[in-house]
Amino acid sequence: MSIRNLHHLFAPKSVAVIGASTRPKSIGNLVMQNLLEAGFQGPIMPVNPKHLSVSGVLAYKDIAALPAIPELAVICTPPRTIPEVLEQLSEKGTRAAIVLTAGLGDVEYEEGVSIKDKMLEIIQNNRMRILGPNCLGLLVPSIGLNASFAHRPALPGKIAFVSQSGALCTSVLDWARPRGIGFSHFISMGDMADTDFGDVLDYLGSDPNTNAILLYIESIHENRNFMSAARAAARNKPVLAIKSGRHEEGAKAAASHTGALAGADFVYDAAFRRAGMLRVYDFEELFAAVETLSRGRRPNGERLAILTNGGGLGVLAVDNLIGLGGKLAELSEETLTQLNEVLPITWSKGNPIDIIGDAPGQRYIDALRILFKAKEVDAVLCMHCPVAVVSASEVAQGIIDVSKEFPRRPLTTCFVGEEAVAPGRKLFIKAGIPTFDTPLKAAQAFMHTVHYRRNQELLMETPPSMPEDFKPARDTARLIVENALASGHEFMSEPEAKAVLASYGVPTVETHIARNAAAARVKAETMGFPIALKIMSPQITHKSDVGGVVLDLQTPEEVEKAAHDMLERVHKIYGDLDVSGFSVQTMARRPGAHELIIGVVTDPIFGPVILFGEGGTAVEVISDRAVALPPLNMALAKDLVSRTRVYNLLKGYRDRPAADIDAVCLTLNKVAQLIIDVPEIEELDINPLFADSKGVLALDARIKVAPATMSGSKRLAIRPYPAEQESPFTMKDGREVLIRPIRPEDEPNHHIFISKLTPEDIRFRFFGLVKGLPHSQMARLTQIDYDRDMAFIAIGQDENHEDETLGVVRIVATKDNAIAEFSIVVRSDLKGVGLAKELMRKMIAYCKSRQTKQLIGQVLRENHRMIRFVEGLGFKRTGHPEPTVVEVTLELQEPDSK
Repeated sequence: MSIRNLHHLFAPKSVAVIGASTRPKSIGNLVMQNLLEAGFQGPIMPVNPKHLSVSGVLAYKDIAALPAIPELAVICTPPRTIPEVLEQLSEKGTRAAIVLTAGLGDVEYEEGVSIKDKMLEIIQNNRMRILGPNCLGLLVPSIGLNASFAHRPALPGKIAFVSQSGALCTSVLDWARPRGIGFSHFISMGDMADTDFGDVLDYLGSDPNTNAILLYIESIHENRNFMSAARAAARNKPVLAIKSGRHEEGAKAAASHTGALAGADFVYDAAFRRAGMLRVYDFEELFAAVETLSRGRRPNGERLAILTNGGGLGVLAVDNLIGLGGKLAELSEETLTQLNEVLPITWSKGNPIDIIGDAPGQRYIDALRILFKAKEVDAVLCMHCPVAVVSASEVAQGIIDVSKEFPRRPLTTCFVGEEAVAPGRKLFIKAGIPTFDTPLKAAQAFMHTVHYRRNQELLMETPPSMPEDFKPARDTARLIVENALASGHEFMSEPEAKAVLASYGVPTVETHIARNAAAARVKAETMGFPIALKIMSPQITHKSDVGGVVLDLQTPEEVEKAAHDMLERVHKIYGDLDVSGFSVQTMARRPGAHELIIGVVTDPIFGPVILFGEGGTAVEVISDRAVALPPLNMALAKDLVSRTRVYNLLKGYRDRPAADIDAVCLTLNKVAQLIIDVPEIEELDINPLFADSKGVLALDARIKVAPATMSGSKRLAIRPYPAEQESPFTMKDGREVLIRPIRPEDEPNHHIFISKLTPEDIRFRFFGLVKGLPHSQMARLTQIDYDRDMAFIAIGQDENHEDETLGVVRIVATKDNAIAEFSIVVRSDLKGVGLAKELMRKMIAYCKSRQTKQLIGQVLRENHRMIRFVEGLGFKRTGHPEPTVVEVTLELQEPDSK
């Protein structure tokens, strides 16, 4: 969906309550009471045909009788009335409604059509937006809107809470109010028939009154909309999520190792991580995390110094920190020397810095100044337990004063106790410094900043280029898969699976098919020894479990005997078994190689998922795995590998050399591209994949296939690089260029491109002089969401035959895709060669193909050349409030009558 008409939902100027009631404790009565008590300033219009007034407000007999168009309608009527109510509201001009009623999918409107189906038809035809059905409602405290039947109101604040569960909404309201936690928006999503998480994230992500967004998620309906919206919102403000249902057992029945390992909860973890969100596991942690992220200062690293007046407290904090995967700062000799000068001789001489129990406020001040100045310290945790000789308020005020001297240095506090330290905590709250009452909560708070920082870095990281020019044989892979499907096989044979991998450049051992034992003997003789022999049967999932694998066969006789014995064993287990033959392959001699697994499983929510971990026959027992959503690049692949235990082994240890981790990451990228290009692949296992200093080698492979129901790119939660948009172009000077969508890897060349623009071109493009763009801003320009925005760059080659960027055109579309704003710049020495016109022509065609209605641009009035250029393309000048700027507009579609 989009944010179209959501402003009527979240910021209405008038509200109608359809089904308003005088009956105490009825939904219609509670909604009216809440609206009136919240102090909503606009008209509140109850609709009830039986009463002159409801809650002291004049009532109207029907929707047609309303004296004004309600921007928002709250519907509290039975299911069968909903279609008619929505039709009448649409005729009145209402564009948003909250449907509190439950059970719409269970009530039939007409044969084969439910009330819910009819509701969706009506709102789609009339461009209405619906929150719900089956929801608690909506609260926006800043405008006095409580359009809900919640048992108590919400305090105003800067946090948006969005929940799929109405029951959780009431619990959180009850929990938050006595703690003084307020909200910018409090939204009960209900069944999400229309407005879903992605729409709300889009709206709240650009809402200036919302500093952080909290989500309670049970399931995701629109995976790509959710991922796009979450990634966009997370670039602007913290987005945190609780996901329920973490321990599902659905993976047990999976046919592949990957299916058994990649449980649904791991996939949600991967999605949240990829979106730059932070996942937490209970409400207290949720609000503690948002307090730290929205009010605290973000560290640039992960090294924590712990300053405490109690040794036991410090040790507990260290245990909690390390247990959560944190890192303790190692104090330098310079820092230790400085601390020696201000602390008693009995201080701990290390981190945690125990400054002794009777420490006055000045001792905290002196030590904290030194730690804030220390280059080896990224953040400080100040801890205090109550003592008789110094007040918590004195210590807290000293800490606050030093913190003001170092406004960029991250600080967390933990005053342990209750009555004696409460005044100190109040001072921290007033000063906007995160404060906690236990070492565990304080350590968790710091680790929230660490995990959030890691996810944000991953969101902004510039990936290195591929270590080799990867050009897969797509047609070969597709042909092999099509033949397998035509044969009626759900699982490809091992040789077929390896052939598919080989077509994508994944190194595999030499493998051949033999239809019987005699043929296996002959094939082995031609291949050379030693030989590995494996049974081939679509009914056997894991061959080694049933004696279907024999290794290190040294002679033709051993091969033939092993084949006969293998058949006898599997027939004893399975009885009448469909054995299609044997897989005969050379034994791979890679002493010291690590056994890994790379796999793919298709998640019902997020589509294809990539899995990596330690492989071998005990892969499920070892359970060392991490998962990621495709598409991948080298940076994302490296992150995936680094989240496993086997990664530490791959880096090398003792006399064992490091494995070629780049080769592992490249293989992950090749597999990710394979599942994008060949949507018939549902599951894939490479297990084991040998990895050592020489590279990688796939020993065994298994692929499950099924007829594709959608293209490879459409089944992904994140739209992959749109290679179909690549096109060659010959400039007027005869130089050949490639025009293609921008990629994250283009950032280094983009810096060079900007540096070669003349000051005038920079001013015309950026409306001012800039010497260069920081990584954070350049990352936003090169790491775009292809599902929403687009940038085409022209790539040529310099005198050293290296790629260089010659020009770029980009659009940023509104969330409803109605309007896209363009910008274009071509290298200053390439004017008049036709490149700018070709870039604009391509972008205009692209916008038309995605049904964008209007393309607009802003041009400095003195940039006469650009104004003439775009007018030649059909743009018209329109007004702009700034006298130095001209806005130009191109209509792309036929005007919409609605």
